[in-house]
Amino acid sequence: MNISGTLNVFRLIREPALCLPQHTVSTFNHLPVPLSKAFPKRDGEKEVDIKAVILDKDNCFAIPHTNEVHKPYHDKFQELRRAYPGSKLLIVSNTAGTDSDKNQAEAALLEKNTGVKVLRHSTKKPGCTEEVLSYFKQHPDSGVTAPSQIAVVGDRLFTDVMMANMMGSHGFWIRDGVIERKSLFARVEDRLAMFLLRRGYCAPNPKSQFE
Repeated sequence: MNISGTLNVFRLIREPALCLPQHTVSTFNHLPVPLSKAFPKRDGEKEVDIKAVILDKDNCFAIPHTNEVHKPYHDKFQELRRAYPGSKLLIVSNTAGTDSDKNQAEAALLEKNTGVKVLRHSTKKPGCTEEVLSYFKQHPDSGVTAPSQIAVVGDRLFTDVMMANMMGSHGFWIRDGVIERKSLFARVEDRLAMFLLRRGYCAPNPKSQFE
C-alpha cells in the first residue's frame, strides 16, 4: 500500500496544480533527448538546463511487474543513458528499491538489466523527495545544483509528476504508457488534470535552488 501517495493526494486540495506536468508525451519513445529540448528558450527567460533524469519503471519504460526495458523502447533507453551517463540517470520505482522489495532483489535485477542505478527508498512516491534530492547532493558528479535541473519521467500524475513538482523539478508525463491504463485511480488522475487545465491552472515553475 502506498500510504505516501494517499496522504499527499490531500495536498491537491490546497495546491491542485501539483499534479500537472511541465511536458507531456505519448510514450517513452517520444521523449526528446536531451530533455531540455522540450522547453525552447523564450526571450527574457533563462534557458532550461536539465542535468539529470529520474525514470519511473512500471508502464514508463517497462511492462508493469517486469524488471527490464520493453524491447520497443531499447534504443530510446540507450540514447538516454548516453545523454545522462552515470549518476545523471536514476530509476525511482514504487516497487523495485522500496521496503516492499524483499532483500532488494527486484532492484538488483533491474540494475543488472538496465545498467542504471535504482534508488533505495523507504517512502514511496511522491513522498520520497528528500531521499531523491539527497542522492543528487551526494553525487556531485551529476552536475545537479538545483531541483530545476532534474526531470522526472513517469506515467502517473499523483506519484511521478506530483513528486517532480514537490521537489521543484520538471515533470514529464508519459500519457499512454506501455499498456493501456485501466485502473480507476489512473482515470481519475487524467480527468482531474484535464479539468484543471480547462479551468486555467498551469504546472508550477521549477525551483532554482535547493531549500
